[in-house]
Amino acid sequence: MWYLFATGFGLGTINYMPVGTVASLLAIPIWWILVHLFPYKFYFLFLITGIAFGIFFCDQATKTIGIHDHKSIVWDEFIGMWTILTIIPIDSWLWTIIAFLLFRVLDITKPWPISWCDHTIKGGFGIIIDDILASIISVGIILSLMRVYN
Repeated sequence: MWYLFATGFGLGTINYMPVGTVASLLAIPIWWILVHLFPYKFYFLFLITGIAFGIFFCDQATKTIGIHDHKSIVWDEFIGMWTILTIIPIDSWLWTIIAFLLFRVLDITKPWPISWCDHTIKGGFGIIIDDILASIISVGIILSLMRVYN
């Protein structure tokens, strides 16, 4: 069961597409549905639970695969997107697209300190934390942009 979650219900095992990008995209409609159906408190509980279970699931997957942050592990992309989407106005597709693009650029290029986390912190926590850090940096950039353009 943990491998199923770590790989985004098998999404990460597909070899013919950029699974990290697809997982990040798939996180958006899940976020949208959750925030429209439930109070925002539930969404935060969902996110925190997803982080906690994700650390365990990704750690177990890494131990089984034998490679730290193997490309098939995509739960961290879901967590990264869900983290950044906490500040996005629910019906603002422009800010949602900006959040997605910014997160993907930071997650792929891994500038410092994201790269430091990626190389230094191992296990499930290391897999999750670099994406959360990419989200936090993205949040800072987006909040700055929102001040200028709103």
